[in-house]
Amino acid sequence: NRTTVVEFVLLGLANSCHLEITLFLFLVIAYFLILPGNFSVISITLVNNFLQTPMYYFLRNFALLEITFTSTFMPSTLYSLLTERKTISLPGCFLQMMFFYYLGTCTLFHMAVMSLDRYVAICHPLHYTAVMTNRFCLQLILSCWAVSFLLMFPPTIMTVQLPFCGPNVMNHFYCDVSLLLQLSCTDTGLIEELMFVILIIILPGTLTVTAVSYGCIIVTILHIPSSAGRKKAFSTCSAHLIVVTVFYSSCIYRYIRPAQRGGQDSDKVLSLFFSVLTQMLNPYIYSLRNKQVKQALKESILKFSGS
Repeated sequence: NRTTVVEFVLLGLANSCHLEITLFLFLVIAYFLILPGNFSVISITLVNNFLQTPMYYFLRNFALLEITFTSTFMPSTLYSLLTERKTISLPGCFLQMMFFYYLGTCTLFHMAVMSLDRYVAICHPLHYTAVMTNRFCLQLILSCWAVSFLLMFPPTIMTVQLPFCGPNVMNHFYCDVSLLLQLSCTDTGLIEELMFVILIIILPGTLTVTAVSYGCIIVTILHIPSSAGRKKAFSTCSAHLIVVTVFYSSCIYRYIRPAQRGGQDSDKVLSLFFSVLTQMLNPYIYSLRNKQVKQALKESILKFSGS
């Protein structure tokens, strides 16, 4: 009954017309790289029999996750840049926040699982087929979704139940939980502490798994006798590590830092890095650079053009 706010105002990414047009064009290009890139990964790994391996199974699920994650905020962001409408309803804001953080958490766990898969494949190749069975791969994927839900559900429900009866302006381009907590007209200390603990579990936890896996992979690569093989392996790993570094560094600095609340313009820039830039690069670095995927894509194009 105390809730008087019926909508929130999202200030968006820019406050000038020319900058809004530039950002709109950039985000449109990014979105239309993310969607076809990930849809290509899904379709290619589904129809080609020689891509029915655990690695491509994880990549297919990762591509689906990236499409849904980006779609939680990109259409509304593009719409707000193109029009004068900068508002979002209360239920719409809560739904966007819920799916953004739930799918973002799934992304972190998926990246850790994919690094574990590569660790087993490269460091223990003889045991790979015995360890990465179809059942175990499915269990890993379902665990990512289930653990993400269990971690993000309590603070989400607590946030949705908060009263909002004062200012309704957020200096962001999506409904950010830290800004929502600032706008509430009641004490949110418990939720903030809970969110901080959850983020400490998720971000450093998954980063440790990913970093250790790639560390072991690099050590194994150093023992490859062929210099050409080492160079090729390092090229692949370095591309993965660049994406992981950008993603985690921007996430950690955005959400885990000394007592500083959100709302700065720098927060929006950091959010663009992990929510748009890395999502745009992921399908091309993780999948479409792969020789087998490129061959399968080439065959599919030739088959389609021939028919």
